[in-house]
Amino acid sequence: MTETSPQDQDLDPFLEIGRKIFAGEADFIWAANSLNNLPPMSKVEIAFAGRSNVGKSSLVNALTGRNTLARTSHTPGRTQQLNFFNINNRFHLVDMPGYGYAAVEKQKVQAWTQLIHDYLRGRASLARVYVLVDARHGIKPVDEAVLETLGTAAVSYQIVLTKADEPKQSDLDKRIAETQQKIAKRAAAFPEILTTSSRSGLGIPELRAGIARLLSERGAG
Repeated sequence: MTETSPQDQDLDPFLEIGRKIFAGEADFIWAANSLNNLPPMSKVEIAFAGRSNVGKSSLVNALTGRNTLARTSHTPGRTQQLNFFNINNRFHLVDMPGYGYAAVEKQKVQAWTQLIHDYLRGRASLARVYVLVDARHGIKPVDEAVLETLGTAAVSYQIVLTKADEPKQSDLDKRIAETQQKIAKRAAAFPEILTTSSRSGLGIPELRAGIARLLSERGAG
């Protein structure tokens, strides 16, 4: 698990707070494949959304320092329901089904997509959605549809560029600038773009710190 240096803590105390939150217990507690069987709204919920195979489950595992908390697969569409995890008894992390292409029947994909949009629209305990976007490809039309849903529902969200260790730095800088331009006029979008890599650990402490800061603002940290 990535340690936080004293110098980093002086710059942002939430780096250490975030590390401690994610160093605690992390347990799978609930799976929902429809709005009818969502868990009761008891804690602040923070959801991770993104296209199929964008690296959501790998990022959840990297955040918690566990290799098998969320199931990962090279086959798009492995996560087929809303999976809820209790993180250190502080908040519920929601790993959502990938939207867009998946190697399953079209009807199933449509059902998951509808569930994603319904959940994003109507969950009062949902504090923020981290929308994961592949750093190699940027925001696609299918992402835009989710951003529209979040904007209409006035749900705060932040873009996280995944697999950011793969593009050259110059290409990554261009992708960040393009992404900022695309969300500039979206009121629900948090302005800072996060860059992460589950493989190298890039940006993981900063993402933990952002979550810790959000929990503190919501009185849950």
